[in-house]
Amino acid sequence: MENNKKTAWKLILLFGVISLLGDVLYEGARSVNGPYLQVLGANAMLVGLIAGVGEFLGYAIRIVSGHFADKTKAYWFFTIGGYSTLMAVPLLSLTGVWQYAAVFIIVERVGKGIRSPAKDTILSQATKQVGTGFGFAIAEFLDQLGAALGPLVFTMLFLYGGAAVKTAADYQEGYSFYWLPFGLLMLTVLAAYCLVRDPEKLELAAIKQKEPDHLTATFWLYCWFSLITTAGFVSFVLIGYHLKVRNLLADAYIPLCYTAVMLIDALAALVIGKMYDRLKVARNNHRAGLLMLLGMPVLTAAIPLLVFTSQLTLIFAGLAIWGIVMGTHETIMKAAIADITSLKKRGTGYGIFHAFYGAALFFGSALVGCLYDYSMPLLVAAVIAIELCSLPVFFKMKKSIEQN
Repeated sequence: MENNKKTAWKLILLFGVISLLGDVLYEGARSVNGPYLQVLGANAMLVGLIAGVGEFLGYAIRIVSGHFADKTKAYWFFTIGGYSTLMAVPLLSLTGVWQYAAVFIIVERVGKGIRSPAKDTILSQATKQVGTGFGFAIAEFLDQLGAALGPLVFTMLFLYGGAAVKTAADYQEGYSFYWLPFGLLMLTVLAAYCLVRDPEKLELAAIKQKEPDHLTATFWLYCWFSLITTAGFVSFVLIGYHLKVRNLLADAYIPLCYTAVMLIDALAALVIGKMYDRLKVARNNHRAGLLMLLGMPVLTAAIPLLVFTSQLTLIFAGLAIWGIVMGTHETIMKAAIADITSLKKRGTGYGIFHAFYGAALFFGSALVGCLYDYSMPLLVAAVIAIELCSLPVFFKMKKSIEQN
């Protein structure tokens, strides 16, 4: 048992490093994709649609990749193949028009969709040895350190690059720095594969109660709740666009803001993950951690009220809340699937859940992008209305959790 726990910790930490390097790549890129598209000639609606299409495809494909990962048990194949598509980030350095940049941005998101159900399933099997909430929180903490480091490439380049207004060539130079972390990432993925080729054994050694081999009512209610709350979650791509187009911050400080937000996300994840596990123990119910999600609609609704203003104090407060909400998404929302699905349906569960999540991001990004150009009060009202709609679903999910 002790050896299983040590192996589990090693695998969790390796996946944390993998996530760190992955986030250095794609979060570094995401911190400036909005301004870069603007420099290449895209308007707010196009930026919102590109972000939304990328997120939708990246999440929708998870239904397929999750199902086949379960069917074939080839979790490592999907994980390694999915991570290889992160090559799209340094390839952005070769683009010169927004259409080509959009293709690489979307390819990167699709690659994440290919790997995520399989990767999360492998990680969930390890976290069963140490606590799902805290295990995912550790991985998320390292993940967000990478997300904080990634944008610093552009911050340092822009701060010491001369002119305040950056050209497409300045952005392309920044993207070219990401070839090194991409190489290190692929080596670390292969090291994790060599360490634990059959992670299922880690969970089988820790299982204390049998889970149903079908997706339960709690799972489906959880998916619907997540879809509604996430539909009102504003993408940082659009926040970055707002800061750029309103001249509220110099180009160099937009990725620095993203770095700060990712650090908030990382610290919030550790606290939230620990609270999630403690609530399960306190309620003597391995699904009770989901009850922490009640605050999500309130926090999510507050973000556009703050970030789409012209006052930096309010914008920074909104970004702090954005980081807490993202930390909750990445910790509880992943740990929960491990707790409400059986091992046989884990990849499928992650795939379906993330498809719901991606549909919400697509709808939300497109809606906010369109309303941003049309009416800011209407944008804020739409987000608040969406979040209010999630509350009845939450209380129905709560009832389902307490009955089990």
